[in-house]
Amino acid sequence: MVSRAQLLSLGLGPGAIVHRTGTGRLARVARGVYSVGVASQTQEARWLRALLACPPGSVASHLSAGAVWELREVDPVTIDVSVPSRSGKRRDGVRLHRPRHLEAEDVARHRGIPVTTVPRTLIDMAEMVSSRSLERALDEAQYLKLLDQREIDDALRRHRGRAGAARLAAVLRRQIPGTTRTRSPLEEAFLLLVRGAQLPQPEINVRLGTYTVDFLWREAGLVVETDGRASHDRPAQRERDSRRDAWLAAAGYRTERFTRHQVIDRPGEVLAVLDAVLPAMRS
Repeated sequence: MVSRAQLLSLGLGPGAIVHRTGTGRLARVARGVYSVGVASQTQEARWLRALLACPPGSVASHLSAGAVWELREVDPVTIDVSVPSRSGKRRDGVRLHRPRHLEAEDVARHRGIPVTTVPRTLIDMAEMVSSRSLERALDEAQYLKLLDQREIDDALRRHRGRAGAARLAAVLRRQIPGTTRTRSPLEEAFLLLVRGAQLPQPEINVRLGTYTVDFLWREAGLVVETDGRASHDRPAQRERDSRRDAWLAAAGYRTERFTRHQVIDRPGEVLAVLDAVLPAMRS
């Protein structure tokens, strides 16, 4: 893809652009943005179209940068773009940001997309999302090996005074990145249920022997598995679960299994079981 400004800088006049559009050599995919030949429909192409429609030097930022780095899900409607000046017209589906400071140290390229760096992305996201969403983004960055503590510290220093920097620093103080990474919506719902009830924080997705357990209260010797009905109703999976539970019991761990229906629709039933097993830890 190419912008009208880029075509003009290459020496094509307005008439030449119109002619190539008419013959199909260029396809207009957005205002001031063209594809050479058939327009790509990938997510990367969608991000790039939005950036080319904005002033030169614009980068994907905020929630969209989080999606580019795969720290959060893609927003199918809105793309966040930071522009390097006070200019930039409003575009459908584009949420413009005009940051006071967008330094070279804050800009990178990933998956072919000009984007804010991971530390700058986390600082920007901290001003838009909940603490738990920020915590999850940190977990993903750690899992994907994108988290460099020196770069984080440098970004926090350079952006001292921003609310996002203060929020990110606060989350980092109370959380070790990578330790609260949930792998499914059901695991996330269970963790939020535990936190809402002010139960002790479990270890999440912990390796015990050859197994990875969903939640572990090591001191209480309790393992919790959150079971999606579709997979765990199969005979082969039930047999594997039985072998797993037997090994954990031999290692001194009690296993409790909760279904999606219990976690989502009958949370009191889940909490009653946990309260019975964790009273000493809770007090």
